[in-house]
Amino acid sequence: MHPTHNTLSENIRAQSVELLNKHLAAAIDLHAQVKQAHWNVHGPNFIAIHELFDKVSAEVEDYSDLIAERARGLGGTANGTVQTAAKNSFLVPYSLGVADEQQHAFAVSGTLAAFGQAVRDASDLAADFGDVSTADLFTEISRGIDQQLWFVESHIAPK
Repeated sequence: MHPTHNTLSENIRAQSVELLNKHLAAAIDLHAQVKQAHWNVHGPNFIAIHELFDKVSAEVEDYSDLIAERARGLGGTANGTVQTAAKNSFLVPYSLGVADEQQHAFAVSGTLAAFGQAVRDASDLAADFGDVSTADLFTEISRGIDQQLWFVESHIAPK
């Protein structure tokens, strides 16, 4: 941990930094997965979902930045390289290849839902060990992910 005047105990800050880095890896992975879908989607509604995936990926990239900056603000190091993300992400790997809008929308929605659940759990955990600000950050990200999930699921045809 780096020196800081942050008044949280070093133990709480260290726990938060570890939790933040775990989710930073997943957020970087999620961003890349959505870009993979963005680049490889095809079908009659291509432009709508192509642009949607681009907007979702930009939102997720912003969340990565918030997570990394919180880790640094607590006196930690943000571990945000692609190599670290690949090694530490808890998300299911994204299938490679070109697919239609429905296949990509289904895959992206599943990954968004998994990440959304993980940040809700992280919010509870951070609050439990005494870092309400990190808990609040995860709650904020959860709300945003839920909204992006809604946008993506709106493109999945009902059965």
